[in-house]
Amino acid sequence: MNPINRRFLSRIAGVAMTATLAAGLASCDSLINDHLPECNEGVELRFIYDYNMEYANAFYSQVDCLTLHVYDSDGRYVTTRTETVSERLADENYRMTVDLPAGRYHLVAYGGMECGASTFDYVSKPDAGDTLDHLSVTLSDAVKQSETGVELHPLFFGELDIEVDPQTLEYKTYTLPMMKDTNNLRIVLQQLSGAPLDGNDFSYTITADNTLLDGRNNVVATSTPFDYTHWTRGTATAGTLEGGADLSVAYGEISFNRLVANSTPTLRIHSRTAGRDIVNLPLIDYLLLTKSDGSRPMSDQEYLDRESRWSMIFFLDGNQRWVQLHLVVNNWVVRINNPELGLN
Repeated sequence: MNPINRRFLSRIAGVAMTATLAAGLASCDSLINDHLPECNEGVELRFIYDYNMEYANAFYSQVDCLTLHVYDSDGRYVTTRTETVSERLADENYRMTVDLPAGRYHLVAYGGMECGASTFDYVSKPDAGDTLDHLSVTLSDAVKQSETGVELHPLFFGELDIEVDPQTLEYKTYTLPMMKDTNNLRIVLQQLSGAPLDGNDFSYTITADNTLLDGRNNVVATSTPFDYTHWTRGTATAGTLEGGADLSVAYGEISFNRLVANSTPTLRIHSRTAGRDIVNLPLIDYLLLTKSDGSRPMSDQEYLDRESRWSMIFFLDGNQRWVQLHLVVNNWVVRINNPELGLN
């Protein structure tokens, strides 16, 4: 062959190979040959939980298992990724890598669903062809059918829209923010006179229709309110009285699901000795009385979502009646002067 023609054909072959390589890397659909590295097409996810009253990321200390559901641009289910090793999630360098073809996606993340101690179940797990409308989680049957109160395993939720760029040959990093759905309320009862109280004399109940959450984390009414009862109760000492005697108080704790600002859950405290409810009040109305108008104003719903640990102190008279002058909620003294709050 003529040397000039040989050089010409070699140049043509080189150009063709370069074009083929560029096309292959751009699409990441296949490898050019066995010696080239795999294409990095997808996303790297960092998870945070700073939607709390401290405005600080507590993901690594509070989320002990993680589930990620991926939906495509048409809202159809694509795949699921999980992490159940709590030690990995506790590492602040933890990232979840998800390989995805180029396109737009909607991500839904749950913390607490795949743990052995989970207290929530899927109504039905996502499957091929399902839309986000099919996704929902509910309080587990084990909790609903329990004869005693249950401390709910923490449940977290987050969602994010992302795009995998076909022109980017590396994983793009996104941050997926999460919020906490589950709450805990600690209740303390104290006699104004300082007389001791028997912790086993009282029972504590929150009645709410909030056991079902849809794929957007909205509470779905079921028309069947659920009674969350205390998962612990007892007697504790809170200092000493004049003369050196211990001040004995009763306490109980209730664990419950997400609160919605326009809903009407009720808190009841029953006294076995008195044979009646000594407290029966609209829970959210009282919790919202402590929302500060300070430097970080927020909506009622944001306040209910950011706060997850609540406490209430009630003062009783000698007849075990709540002295409806004031109570303490999350260390705030709330003075009762509103007749519309539905007191007994």
